[in-house]
Amino acid sequence: MKQENPSRTGELTAIMRAIHQTADGDPKILADSIAPRLVDTTGNDDEWLAPILGHPFAKQWRAGFLIRNRYAEDCLAECVEGGLQQYAILGAGLDTFAFRQPPWARSLCIYEIDHPATQRWKCDRLAAATIAIPPNLTFVPIDFEKTALVGALRAANFDFSSKTFCSWLGVTQYLTPDAIRATLEFVLSLPRLSQIVFSFVLPLEMLPKIEAEARAMAANKSAEVGEPYLTTFRAEDLKAQLREMGFSDVIHLMPEEVYERYLKNRRDGLKARLGEQLIRAIV
Repeated sequence: MKQENPSRTGELTAIMRAIHQTADGDPKILADSIAPRLVDTTGNDDEWLAPILGHPFAKQWRAGFLIRNRYAEDCLAECVEGGLQQYAILGAGLDTFAFRQPPWARSLCIYEIDHPATQRWKCDRLAAATIAIPPNLTFVPIDFEKTALVGALRAANFDFSSKTFCSWLGVTQYLTPDAIRATLEFVLSLPRLSQIVFSFVLPLEMLPKIEAEARAMAANKSAEVGEPYLTTFRAEDLKAQLREMGFSDVIHLMPEEVYERYLKNRRDGLKARLGEQLIRAIV
């Protein structure tokens, strides 16, 4: 990402969530009343966004963005029911959970962790939409490639002794393997039964032709705005790496389970993409 600019790919994710609220059927995969207030959903005059939003694969991209947030929030709800009180959103972008949090989340300490330029841009968007920052939210500015996550969180009064749930969505493909490993090692340093849900992208050669073509276009568009793809994973290799690192349990959300959980019986044509998948790793 260009250091002075906010994340365009983060904006795209919010646009896709906003479009879902009006373009797709009920029940919503992710009900998000905040995203439409933060973004322009048309993108017609944006030379970067328009080709993505108008692409034949756009609906599958949208489903993927929705499913990854919904799955992370479902896992978080399960953890809060078990007594967890701290939530770290890594690479938060225009994530809206803190601004539409359900009653069960109000006991949480929520930390949004992202690049300073993206956080300034988000706060400007929130202010323009007259959306208040909830008292249980703390913004933590960080450049993942340059700054240690522990130091940034310590400055934000993060409780390292408290069991924590982390989400890390739509980020790993833009980081180096070393930066990814450092973040996972941070999660491993947290108390037992802390956990992380994160997304990863598969190598291009593993995808069906239509998705591979769409992914190649998306990667080129990301590179145009200084957010090139750097890292992909094969699921089995990633699971083995996580177990070798010391996670006590590693759960790969398989495409078949995605369908059963979130897409079965839908009539709006939403279906999952293969090229981005989700892992839940427990300390």
